[in-house]
Amino acid sequence: MTMDSEETSRDGTRGPAASGEKVYLGLRAQILSLDPAAAGLQQSERHQAVWGALMETGYPRGTATLVALADGTTSLYLSTGGGIIGGGFHQAVATATQSFLADLERHLPAFRPDPDAALPATGEVIIRALTYAGRLSAAASEDHLGHGRHQLSPVFHAAHRVITELRLIEETKHRQD
Repeated sequence: MTMDSEETSRDGTRGPAASGEKVYLGLRAQILSLDPAAAGLQQSERHQAVWGALMETGYPRGTATLVALADGTTSLYLSTGGGIIGGGFHQAVATATQSFLADLERHLPAFRPDPDAALPATGEVIIRALTYAGRLSAAASEDHLGHGRHQLSPVFHAAHRVITELRLIEETKHRQD
């Protein structure tokens, strides 16, 4: 690939990272615009309000987005390229995903309408609740959430249990290769 055919990312980076960011933004847009009914997601006793969630964390060189849907679909997208797709096929990931969504549903009063779907700043976490009534979000510093100094810390920690299970699956896969 020549420099002329490479893409440029938001931070001015050229090359594969910019291409990875384009894929990331496309996957993220698909989830944010997903119609739950078209995806076969319907309200249930277990998921009365929430059909999915995103937890997005801003880092100095990009964003990590955890995607969790009520049907077990679970993925981790990285704006720098790569990630983990299809984690929900593993029971430990699916169980952690369901716990994350349940914690999120219990904390819905702390969320507000999310009209713009902005990416988080460095050090910021945005948790998005994908509900049958529309998209909601709440933002806080990663430090406050991680150290239990925010009302949404339980949701943050539940999401990190999902990420841990995803990473364990990936580590096992790499050891077997």
